[in-house]
Amino acid sequence: MADDFDLDTADLERRMDGAMANLRQEFGSLRTGRASASMLEPVMVDAYGSPTPINQVGTVNVPEPRMVTVNVWDKSLVGKVEKAIRESGLGINPQLNGTIIMLPIPELNEERRRDLTKVAGQYAEGARVAVRNVRRDGMDQIKKGDPPEDDRKMWEQEVQEMTDRYIKAVDDALEAKQGEIMQV
Repeated sequence: MADDFDLDTADLERRMDGAMANLRQEFGSLRTGRASASMLEPVMVDAYGSPTPINQVGTVNVPEPRMVTVNVWDKSLVGKVEKAIRESGLGINPQLNGTIIMLPIPELNEERRRDLTKVAGQYAEGARVAVRNVRRDGMDQIKKGDPPEDDRKMWEQEVQEMTDRYIKAVDDALEAKQGEIMQV
């Protein structure tokens, strides 16, 4: 029976991919001094009685490197969208122009850049922990499956190599994001 053991590596890889996707999303929401439509993804607007992503109440554009605009489709929601952006903690002061909300992205000072690199590091550490948790789950499955010694070592090595690959991807993404943040 133990000879029939087969580890679902596709599931482990899918879960590690999920940790990387979450990290990319968190990095996308970090303000780097350059305008990006993704920085508004975490902002939820109280529209029609329920929290709604900002991109579902208007068109988010980046017309120039230091400006994001939100063209709100429903005039009655302009005030709510502005309030949601103001209260989001992004540190951006929205300016109204009819149904268009303009978001000028201020220049980041050196101290704020250092703070953002620390936040990026925390996001990356969270992704590393998630990858290691998936590794631990895979190792537990191997132990519970009780395969023969040679197979067990082969499975453990495969899980460890997958983990190392994803940890390196997290480190590379962090290095790139920190470089982007520190770029003046």
